Amino acid sequence: MDKLSVPLTKRLKELNTMYFQKKRCIAMLLAGGQGSRLKVLTQNTAKPAVPFGGKYRIIDFPLSNCVNSGIDTVGILTQYQPLELNEYIGNGQPWGLNKSQASAQVLPPYERNDKKNGWYKGTANAIYQNIAFIDRYEPEYVVVLSGDHIYKMDYADMVAFHEKNSAACTIAVRDVPLEEASRFGILNTNPDGSIYEFEEKPKHPKSTNASMGIYVFNWTILREFLIADEEDEASSNDFGKNIIPNLLNAGHKLMAYTFNGYWKDVGTIDSLWEANMELLGKDPEFDIRGDEKTRIYARNSALPSSYLDEHAVTENCFIAEGSEIYGTVRHSIISTGCMVGQGALVEDSVVMPGTVIAPNAIVRHAILGENSKIGRGAVVGGAYAPGEKKKISVTGKDTVLEENAVLLPGEMV
Repeated sequence: MDKLSVPLTKRLKELNTMYFQKKRCIAMLLAGGQGSRLKVLTQNTAKPAVPFGGKYRIIDFPLSNCVNSGIDTVGILTQYQPLELNEYIGNGQPWGLNKSQASAQVLPPYERNDKKNGWYKGTANAIYQNIAFIDRYEPEYVVVLSGDHIYKMDYADMVAFHEKNSAACTIAVRDVPLEEASRFGILNTNPDGSIYEFEEKPKHPKSTNASMGIYVFNWTILREFLIADEEDEASSNDFGKNIIPNLLNAGHKLMAYTFNGYWKDVGTIDSLWEANMELLGKDPEFDIRGDEKTRIYARNSALPSSYLDEHAVTENCFIAEGSEIYGTVRHSIISTGCMVGQGALVEDSVVMPGTVIAPNAIVRHAILGENSKIGRGAVVGGAYAPGEKKKISVTGKDTVLEENAVLLPGEMV
């Protein structure tokens, strides 16, 4: 061997050991869902990559929470329509996850030699297929997250709670109205917060403690149960349906971690619209601004400042960089690189990046997908009386509405 190559080989080994050094905690972010309930908005886009709040994507929130919580290694499990999401995440630089001992790793399904390969069959199977990735870091704890929720949370507090209670698994929970409880996994707990029963979407829930789909696991225990679950041919390979009940049945200690902050599952058209509207106002229901410790990071679009024409009218709205406003915008989100033409009206709506609204068009109670084109004089959606149930009109990505076209309330194209 060449003399120069000996120290180089040694140094490479040192770097490899340093990079994959033992971690106290890493995060696995489930970002592969199809998001079919968002209909036209996710026909060509993975749900975590859907724009939100003018300049963000949904996945920015759990990624930023990880960084703000001191978790610097994140595995991102992609599957459905991954191209745009993969490009957006890149090397993790916008979230500070591109440093020597920090990383954001995109983990799609891949071909294996044990015939247990292919698409991720469920949430538990997705983690199972990436056991080798997790083992490289030898973590004490693994935080499992969903890529389609809007919230700010310090996972470090949850990990500390998990550790203090010597739990095998800790599940973040929040109180929900009884009429909504059947939509969630419901935890039934003892007075000390320990879980004695878990019901996945029960018809007759016994409590209103709803799982948020945020888990902290002891890795050695989770690893064992993932392998056993994979060997069960009858399993759905799901955390809520299989792993959690199996841990309980085996006598492991599970704890409920109560979260009282803002949290929204934006899996439907209505909830996505509502979450965007809840950003607006002087005292919004969800303050996206926050401080240095709760900042939400995103890939910078590097667009110039927005232009508001002297005849433009803007009231209670977000207008992201690179936009041009000549018409009227009220109580709406205008994303990066949009244009609202002269005489046009946008009200109570979410306008996603790159959308052009031609002069004299009217848009009310709508979500306009990326790069939509709304023709001159076109009408999208309608007005509602206070308290009246709203039907959100939606255009998909790259949709073109011709001049004077009409998209009725609740319609999608």
